Amino acid sequence: MLYRQLFIFFQQVIVCVILIIRTYALYNCSKRLLIWITLIFIGLVGGSAAGTFGQYAGSLTTGVGCFETYTAEESAGCGIAWLAILAFELLIFVLTVHRTYKSRGLLQLRLVSRRNLLDVMFHDGAMYFGAMTLCNVPNIVMYYFGSGAVRGSLGLATFTSCISVTLISRLMLNLHKSIDSGIFSVPVQDYEHCLSVLTTEIDVQSTIA
Repeated sequence: MLYRQLFIFFQQVIVCVILIIRTYALYNCSKRLLIWITLIFIGLVGGSAAGTFGQYAGSLTTGVGCFETYTAEESAGCGIAWLAILAFELLIFVLTVHRTYKSRGLLQLRLVSRRNLLDVMFHDGAMYFGAMTLCNVPNIVMYYFGSGAVRGSLGLATFTSCISVTLISRLMLNLHKSIDSGIFSVPVQDYEHCLSVLTTEIDVQSTIA
């Protein structure tokens, strides 16, 4: 049970770090924003770790077979971590909407397309936040209002973590596809909004020579 909790915990840490990197790039590599987001992230990680792993200092109520039964207090401690993740994802979503609004305006925000990098990041960010909210809210409800067997099974926690990893991977692949269709293709630059774009160019003639 401890190793399972550790695995899910570090999965979500990696997902949140990727969200921080995306937001940092979206705000043109703002050092101030990066510092504030990092401090908030460290605080949430510390609180989540204390709530999730503090219970292992005591003893869990053993269930039947492979299942462990948590008390209401132990389950609430684990739920704190998912509340922290939901709060952090909300922060990232608000920052993404704010950046798009400042660049596009309210009308363009309503009629957002996928014409350039900023549109892609806003669209994907909104889809990610919506999907994760639909998965995370029932997960949190189970921790605080579920029965002992449901709280101990961690079924929704595993599902939510897998969905999170899958979606963030899809977001990064979609972002790579939107920027550059391949290392041999012509790099796409977004001159309109001056966003930094990382591309790769290969001189085929020099390589052959």
